[in-house]
Amino acid sequence: MAFDTFDEGISLGGIRSKTEVRILICYLFTSVKQPMSKETVVDALLHKGLTNYFEASSCFDDLVKGGNLCPLDSNPKLFTATANGRIISEQLENNIALTVKERAYECALALLEKEKKEKENKVTIEKSENGYTIRCSISGGDMELMSVSLHLADIEQARTVKKNFYKNPQLFYKVMLATMTRNNALIKDALEDISGIS
Repeated sequence: MAFDTFDEGISLGGIRSKTEVRILICYLFTSVKQPMSKETVVDALLHKGLTNYFEASSCFDDLVKGGNLCPLDSNPKLFTATANGRIISEQLENNIALTVKERAYECALALLEKEKKEKENKVTIEKSENGYTIRCSISGGDMELMSVSLHLADIEQARTVKKNFYKNPQLFYKVMLATMTRNNALIKDALEDISGIS
């Protein structure tokens, strides 16, 4: 297969053919089996150095124009594979190395999980008179389970709290609940979870 992409930003083992990039994008949609935004797909390919931003973005747009991907009526920012896109994936996915497909698939799932956490659990950071106030809230579907505000000295601390909160909001909730209820079993369970964090 001819190499017809720019090499910049592509790691060893990445793909250097626009056709392969298009096939890989179709493969992602058929394997993940849920709507994804262009940003999620492009980020999944970039994160592992499988291709560069220009090629991933351009190939995604080509697939939309060619009728292989289509936006949802309910949310035009989310796309699914059409029948043509699924055929491309099924007939041509063997043209892509297994390791490339696995890396893209794992990254797409991780990004979708991150998006889900950020949608269900909110973090806001506001500048205050003597630093920054960060508000973390955990949703339980249609209701807010918990909300906590912290005052922090600088923006770096606030960003660190935000990052760690999004990594595991459930653990944050468990620790707070264990602390407030003084439930020994829950405290022990929460401490075990904390000690297991790498």
